[in-house]
Amino acid sequence: MCILGSAPIHHIAIIASDYQRTKDFYVNRLGFRVIRENKRAEDIKIDLKSNQMEIEIFIKENQPKRPSYPEAYGLRHLAFKVANIEETVFELSQKGIVCEAIRMDAFTGSKMTFFFDPDGLPLELHE
Repeated sequence: MCILGSAPIHHIAIIASDYQRTKDFYVNRLGFRVIRENKRAEDIKIDLKSNQMEIEIFIKENQPKRPSYPEAYGLRHLAFKVANIEETVFELSQKGIVCEAIRMDAFTGSKMTFFFDPDGLPLELHE
């Protein structure tokens, strides 16, 4: 039995470079709401929530860029489960967010696509 098998993920933490662009993307475009914001000596921390999911955004300037090709060890991407991928892609496009072409996941047979946050973090939609 997995020790954490029934424990939901409490939050996901992301390091971002630009306060305005990142907050606009996650709040105004994706629809997360700010539940708290703290300015500290080393960064600005924005806690976001949507339904039961929380994301912590740490705004830190001059951090190393995320390697994409070749990929590095660690978090590969975040995936969001959606009921209708075509509708979600359309809604994102209306907010200026470009998604890759919708394709079928070779293993699950479900529709999927990717888009990226302002710092290039891959975000997946999965139906």
